[in-house]
Amino acid sequence: MRTAFRLGLVAMVCSIAGARAEEPKPPEGFTAIFNGMDLTGWKATGKMDVWTTENGVILCKGGSGGWLLTEKDYSDFELKCEYRWRKKATNSGIALHTPDKGDPAYVGMEIQLIDDETWPGKLADYQHTGSIYDVQPAKAAANKPIGEWNAVRIVCKGRNVTVEQNGKELVKANLDDYKDKFMMHPGLKRTSGKVGFQSYNLPVEFRNVFIKELK
Repeated sequence: MRTAFRLGLVAMVCSIAGARAEEPKPPEGFTAIFNGMDLTGWKATGKMDVWTTENGVILCKGGSGGWLLTEKDYSDFELKCEYRWRKKATNSGIALHTPDKGDPAYVGMEIQLIDDETWPGKLADYQHTGSIYDVQPAKAAANKPIGEWNAVRIVCKGRNVTVEQNGKELVKANLDDYKDKFMMHPGLKRTSGKVGFQSYNLPVEFRNVFIKELK
């Protein structure tokens, strides 16, 4: 009886240790906003069942599921995350400063993520990876092959937005340079809101989602 109890206790401890091992370790000064196990702290604007977790990643199954947004609002911050495509011709995005309702590309900001190489048809300059969608086009992206992880770093500080992909700067924008866009994109005037990810068409994965709030 005692042996069985001990074996059960060891199994339980190993199980807890395994769960903790999946929790991502943020860089110094950053906080993990995805715990590596479930979607605590997140909510969907569309179908929640298109979002799940798998092997320490946020998995979007695809199929126009809207957006997965943080429950918390952020103002000035530095965001780091990684994403990868499971299939070619996949599209997604990162929401910044967005409210609970509405399309983040307009009521907030959307940083475009897309398979630039195999997307069918011609993309507008503001539709390429790293662009502030329909606002500022990005420089040519440094995309990794399908199935490999891409690293993104985004800094929102005051009216300035910087976007990097795989260590390359794609956008350095002052939002006040786009006042002619304010009517169609009122989100450019916002100073805080949710961050999140888009479900557009095909499966996409996100991991190591870290944020540092700036003073």
